[in-house]
Amino acid sequence: MTKKISTLVIIWLIFVFADYFCLPYFIQPFSWLLVCIILLILFVRQVTKTIKERKSLKKNRILNISITFILFFLTFYNFNKIPKLIIEKIDWTISYNKRKQIIKEVLTEKLGSNTKMNNGICKLSFNFPIISNGGNDIWIYKNKTENTKTIKFWISRGFFESPQTYFIFTNDNEIKKQYEKQIKLEPEYNWKLEENWYRIMERD
Repeated sequence: MTKKISTLVIIWLIFVFADYFCLPYFIQPFSWLLVCIILLILFVRQVTKTIKERKSLKKNRILNISITFILFFLTFYNFNKIPKLIIEKIDWTISYNKRKQIIKEVLTEKLGSNTKMNNGICKLSFNFPIISNGGNDIWIYKNKTENTKTIKFWISRGFFESPQTYFIFTNDNEIKKQYEKQIKLEPEYNWKLEENWYRIMERD
């Protein structure tokens, strides 16, 4: 692998992780489009060079064109679907204990809505790794009748008409039934992580 293509892979990995953890949801579509355009240009250049060198093609050229195409495909395909799912699993594992601690603080009323609008949003201190993407906010819903709570951690806050995706904790039986139904209808986007925990995609 050449130095240039190694640098490209490293830059692409930085973009993927930054896109998942750091970039605001309203910037994501533009950064995605920019990276797609750059990778497409690089791929076309590699194709052109491959055609010119076809009579004495080297292994490095084949490797370069293959890696450039793979990076383009992974970026373009369903808005980074494959790398995002991999990072999502890493995120779930790395921040598992921290999220459980936050749940404990919410259930014992140590944490609650702390915005002026009092709309259920709780702004967390901005530490790394980020617990909730797109601003490090969590959303808290309290069922006062049943004395249960539902806490949502954003995986993706979506943009324009795109859905929002969450890691969700709930001890509310009615909400659990809603999620179980959603899992049956769209198992590709929704699943149960463990007791009281779900990965859910919500469309407005």
